[in-house]
Amino acid sequence: MAQADHDVGIIGGGPGGSAAASYLAKAGVKCMVLERDPASNRVLKDIGFIREMDPCGFVRKYGAVWTAAASNPIYQHDWEGLEADSLAEIRFEERQQQGVDRNHTWHVDRGKFDMLLLQHANKLGAEVQEGIKVRDVDFSDPAMPRINYSNGKRDFHLNVKVVVDASGRHTLLGNQLKFKKPDPVFNQYAMHTWFDAYDRRLLTNNEKLDDYIFVHFLPIKNSWIWQIPISNTVTSVGVVTQKRNFEKSAQSREKFFWDCISSRPELYDGLKAATQLRPLKDEGDYSYSMTQIAGDGFVMIGDAARFVDPIFSSGVSIALTCAKLATTDIIKGLQMGGPVTKDRFETYVATMRRGTANWYEFISVYYRLNVLFTAFVNDPRYRIDVLKLLQGDLYEEQKPPVLEEMKRIVREVERRENHPWHKLLGDLTGDTFKPLF
Repeated sequence: MAQADHDVGIIGGGPGGSAAASYLAKAGVKCMVLERDPASNRVLKDIGFIREMDPCGFVRKYGAVWTAAASNPIYQHDWEGLEADSLAEIRFEERQQQGVDRNHTWHVDRGKFDMLLLQHANKLGAEVQEGIKVRDVDFSDPAMPRINYSNGKRDFHLNVKVVVDASGRHTLLGNQLKFKKPDPVFNQYAMHTWFDAYDRRLLTNNEKLDDYIFVHFLPIKNSWIWQIPISNTVTSVGVVTQKRNFEKSAQSREKFFWDCISSRPELYDGLKAATQLRPLKDEGDYSYSMTQIAGDGFVMIGDAARFVDPIFSSGVSIALTCAKLATTDIIKGLQMGGPVTKDRFETYVATMRRGTANWYEFISVYYRLNVLFTAFVNDPRYRIDVLKLLQGDLYEEQKPPVLEEMKRIVREVERRENHPWHKLLGDLTGDTFKPLF
């Protein structure tokens, strides 16, 4: 019978894979990270990485802002005690969180951040191999999966007790095992680039919001713009829209990008005055789900398990949370002895299904009626509960009350064609408040 080379093999050295490796190494589990390319606060604190963040010069992230065209009179309408506004802002420190001792997170250059996090896992004892291409995983012996990979022109394999798929949107196991399914609702298309010397305060005139995340609503169905600081002078700007909007335009992606930007004239003028640093990059057809995220000898985490939409810059946070929850089950499973079978991931699977269902519905509400989102953010009755969802604390409750209230109001607006918010409804429907799986 084959012997395990390591207890756990981790495919991918991004935030999820590196955090999983750190948790496992700290627990004394022998693990190896297979990373293709060379070289959230509770989790970062858990694995001892927080102290390495501050010296790196990453821009601190204190909160988020949502803007809409102030000239739209709909934002002055009060209904059911909810008064929408063309501007909404929140500070993360407004809500106290157990185990969090900072009033900020960070905007990061992902290349640098991922490298540092992977190096941290290596310092804790996780073995790391870079420049690796994983071809597939052989599950002919479920108790001892074999990861087949190449390094340059040479082929290798790794026998392990558990495979952690942290391959991101490459979704290695999802594709191999045919668990991956395209999302029938979210068919988004993103175009993004970096700008230097863009004035981030153009739409607020508040210098205290300089380092916040901005989400700018567009007068285009199911479309929005992100504005994310990368450094003191560099800003990432992206347009997200439904793919059919782009396909119908018969335009070049550059023209479509700037046409979308021009629907918010102040933003357009500010970006044209700045310097574009990178060619425009586009991504489409990226929303998907998995029919299964764990099984005998394997578990999927982060984007390898599920991706809906980049709307609240949640990718890293979700990946880190997945890593914490999955490794808890892995460590317990290994301690029990014998093969690490599917049933040993029941806690992880149940928690992630609950959390992603809530996240899916939250994003559905946002796209269906974004004016409602700003109304809830600005209402003291709901503000902290919305902030809780934005901070990713959505794994414990089956149906968060604030989310149920949002869904109720959306359905009421859908039902009443004469409602002043009815014409602002996006193309999604209340029926989308149910994940694919």
